[in-house]
Amino acid sequence: MIREETAEVAGKTAEERVDPLDRGLHYGDGLFETLRVDGGRIPFLPWHADRLREGCRRLNLPWPGHFLAQAEALAARHPRAVLKFLYTAGPGERGYRRSRNRPVSRWFVSGLPPETAEPGLRVRWCRHRLAHQPALAGIKHLNRLDQVLARAEWEDEFDEGILCDFQGHPVEGVQSNLFWVRDGVLHTPPLDACGVAGVLRRAVLAWAAREGLAISEAYQPPASLLGAEEVFLTNSVRGIQPVLRLETRTWQPGPLARRFAARLEALRQGKEALPA
Repeated sequence: MIREETAEVAGKTAEERVDPLDRGLHYGDGLFETLRVDGGRIPFLPWHADRLREGCRRLNLPWPGHFLAQAEALAARHPRAVLKFLYTAGPGERGYRRSRNRPVSRWFVSGLPPETAEPGLRVRWCRHRLAHQPALAGIKHLNRLDQVLARAEWEDEFDEGILCDFQGHPVEGVQSNLFWVRDGVLHTPPLDACGVAGVLRRAVLAWAAREGLAISEAYQPPASLLGAEEVFLTNSVRGIQPVLRLETRTWQPGPLARRFAARLEALRQGKEALPA
């Protein structure tokens, strides 16, 4: 169950109600980060801060100076948990223009997702399409309606869905980044026009480069994905998960996903540092 922390946040305690004039509620005017805690550590904390800082730059929000310290304090109290940081432009007057708004931040704490017995994921193509918007691509802004509409397309018969852009290029999962291996090349879609740049995606690309693997960040047609020898999805909370089935196409868990999953586990246990 999600509960709110009671630390002072932007002059208020988190038990207080959300201001009905908050711009995050009215316009999605804000950002969020979801951080996994393992053994009291947040392995990707510096990279979460990097993405949050970029989001602040894009949305013209001040940097929340308390972010790193509060994340580490919460991790110390909740050694195995998921932390969610919500940062909005704060309450304001009616209309799109910000007027001397004071940003508001809140932390939420929940348990880690349960481990699944399945070795991989059952995935479908989503009918919903992602529009290109470079100004918002990559960051975790609060408007997640694309993901809400896509996730509404199925119940429990699938574990995840693949989102394409309006040109039909695969971009990402509803809550994950997408990778596939074809002819010895590691493919992942670029995220310069839409999609979210996950911190685990960044790690996989760094590990692949360190190993000297050929990497392609280019838009590809669905046929490229369907012709892959190995497909996997990444999410910093859920980890590296091989795709077993994409509707009628099937795969076996591949060696690259297993190798990177082992590196992720070492990182979570503090046995390996973030790749440079």
